Amino acid sequence: MNEYRNTPSVLAQLADAPWRTSTRSQTSNCVEVAPLSPGPAAVALRDSKDRGGAVLLFNRSGWLGFISGAKNGQFDLD
Repeated sequence: MNEYRNTPSVLAQLADAPWRTSTRSQTSNCVEVAPLSPGPAAVALRDSKDRGGAVLLFNRSGWLGFISGAKNGQFDLD
C-alpha cells in the first residue's frame, strides 16, 4: 500500500469509483473494492459500514500482495 495525498485527482477518482461488495458478503462485516482509472493508485478499499471514512489505496503490485497475504492467512487474527 502506498500513501497518496488527498489531491483533487484522487478525490475525483474516489467519487466516481465503481464500488462493489463481494457476492459472498452476508453480514455487515464487509469491505468494498473499486478499480481506479490509470494513475498511481490502481485499487481502492473501504469499510462498507463507513463509506465516508478512510480509504486504502493500493498500486497494482501492492494489491496483488495484499490478496496473496489474505489468501494465505497472513492477516488472520487467530
